[in-house]
Parts: sequence; structure tokens; C-alpha cells
Amino acid sequence: MTAFLPWFFGFLIIFLFAGAFLLLKKRQANFTLRPLRPSPQKMPLAKLDSPLFKEEYAGDLTIPSEVMPQPQEPEEELPGKYNIDRLVLMARDPHWLYAYWEISATTQEEFKTNYGPFAWGQSQPVLRIYDVTGTDFEKQSTFEYTDILISDQADDWYIQVGQPDRSFCIEVGRKFQNGHFITLLRSNVVSTPRASLSEQADEEWMWIENLYQTIKYQYGISSPLIVEEIAGRAGIVPLGISSPGFYVSQT
Repeated sequence: MTAFLPWFFGFLIIFLFAGAFLLLKKRQANFTLRPLRPSPQKMPLAKLDSPLFKEEYAGDLTIPSEVMPQPQEPEEELPGKYNIDRLVLMARDPHWLYAYWEISATTQEEFKTNYGPFAWGQSQPVLRIYDVTGTDFEKQSTFEYTDILISDQADDWYIQVGQPDRSFCIEVGRKFQNGHFITLLRSNVVSTPRASLSEQADEEWMWIENLYQTIKYQYGISSPLIVEEIAGRAGIVPLGISSPGFYVSQT
């Protein structure tokens, strides 16, 4: 028995050392850092565990799209010409007139047909101004006039007449070198306004002025009450005339 104890303790010590060694190895294996996985660029394609890029479908794409501006319809502009014959005359003030016109292509072709294919270029465009005050322009054949030379590109003109309270009419035409004038368009008749006060007097307002002078001299500075008393007593104020605080009652 005594000889067996050393062997028993020897095996026990070896067994404890072996167990301690295995336990230490196991703990070292748990705390040992694993080596980094090599980068995909250096790995052969055959050894890649997963693809480098995730496959996406059109429905999965979330690329924001730019908001495109809505196309705007172009604004409509008034045409410069309507290819019609017209000549409009207006009075701007007592001394000036304003005219604008358009000569259609048809009228130009008729002019070339009647006077030759080169007649348009060989003639000068002219504005002719007539003073038709107190006359019938349609029936009378002779009038005093003034010619103004213009350009072929002109389609409006300011005309200085310098004659207030007069009536005028103008024509647009072509004048040849021999002085022959061909009328293309004729305007309406307009009258320039007066440059002074009217000479006509309003009798009704003169009557009111006479009434005011009468009240002023007989009663002094008047008031609405005095005016009403005078109107009711004498009945001299017409029923159709009234002002604030000035009323006439009918009985």
C-alpha cells in the first residue's frame, strides 16, 4: 500500500497538469483574434463567398429625379399688321392731330396694275391734310391742303395744324415727280378742341348768379335757412334746381 501511494499522487499530479493545460489552451483559443479577411480586390473570383455588389432591381432604385419645369405656352402677341386698308385720324389737342394707317397688299398691287410695275418705287408717299371746317368734304371738290412727305416704312404720324376749333381730314397717297397725286386712303373728319373759354353762356346758371346777387345785397351773407325762406315765400327758385341744404317743397 505504501508503494502504491507515490504512483497515485504522481498520476494525480499529471492529470491535474494535463487538465490545467487543456483549460488554458481552450481559453487562449477563445481570446485569440482571428486574422483579417483579405480584401475582395486581391481574392480570386472563384474563392469569393459573396458577390461584391448587391443586385438591385428597377423597383428598388430610389434615385431622386429632378423636377422638370412645366412647359409654358408662349404669350400671344398682337400682330403688327392685319393686311387691311384703314386710315384713322384723331385730335390730340387744339394744335395737333394724330393719324395711323395700313395699306393692304391688295391695294398696292392694284396701284402697280393701274400705273405700272415700277410706279410704287418711282412715287413718293405723302400725307395730304385738308381743312374742311364748315364744308361738305364729300360734295365739294376743291379744298386748301398741305402735303407732308413721309417714308414707306411710316404707319403713323403726328400732324401739327396749329388751328384750334377747326375740322380736318387727311389722305394717304403717292405723288409722282410731275406732281400728280393718287389717293390711296382717306380718313374720317375730326375737329380740334378750343384753346380758350367758350363764348356761349348758360342762361340757367346766369339766372342763379342773379339770384345770388339779389340775396347778397338784400339780406347780407346768406344761409340755407334764408334761401329756403325766400324760396317758400316768393316761389322764385325753379323746382328742378337744387344744391346741398337747398330744398324746395311742393304743397
